[in-house]
Amino acid sequence: MSEICSAVAHLHSLNIAHRDIKPENLLYSCDGPSGILKLTDFGFAKHLDSADTRPLETPCYTPYYVAPEVLGPEKYDKSCDMWSIGVIMYILLCGFPPFFSANGLPMSPGMKNRIRTGKYAFPSPEWDRVSEAAKDLIRKLLRTDPSERFTIEQTMSHKWIIHYQKVPETPLFTASVLEEEKSQWMEMQDEMEMTLATMRVGNEDIHIKSLKDSNNRLLNKRRNKINKR
Repeated sequence: MSEICSAVAHLHSLNIAHRDIKPENLLYSCDGPSGILKLTDFGFAKHLDSADTRPLETPCYTPYYVAPEVLGPEKYDKSCDMWSIGVIMYILLCGFPPFFSANGLPMSPGMKNRIRTGKYAFPSPEWDRVSEAAKDLIRKLLRTDPSERFTIEQTMSHKWIIHYQKVPETPLFTASVLEEEKSQWMEMQDEMEMTLATMRVGNEDIHIKSLKDSNNRLLNKRRNKINKR
């Protein structure tokens, strides 16, 4: 998590919002302990105008990791990345996301409502061995109000990040989840690739009305001028 935060801190220091932070976009430079974690895929990244407090409005996201404000209709800023970090941290500690669709859809109305209201839990037994400090950081990252959500600076100063530079030996439930599903890994990987290919929402998914079908007052005025010539 410290390495993920370091990458995001660099972007945010340049006033850039990544807008699609997820495990699939976190890659190691090489195998082994010397590998450096790299944040990739800047297709949704946007340099922000420092004069505008909420400069973004296009709904670019992957459902599991999307912040509530990105779902609309309000504008948003780079704090949407912090929500995504909170979701990734949650997944790493228990093996499943805090928000998901029970019916297999990339995004269901119920899932959207839970994201908007910040309704999630730390269920047993998956969270029994996770420290209160970790849960505290997740709560502060998954705040639905962007102005109350932790910034990248606050996150990197949190005691869970600072005090645990070395991974504790406390066993997590995540390993058990991975071991139980080992026989289905290939099937799960194929399914995940197919799902991710269809669930990323970006500019290309936004319908733009044809000019011929538009009833805009200014366009109609211009059409009338052209027709009179």
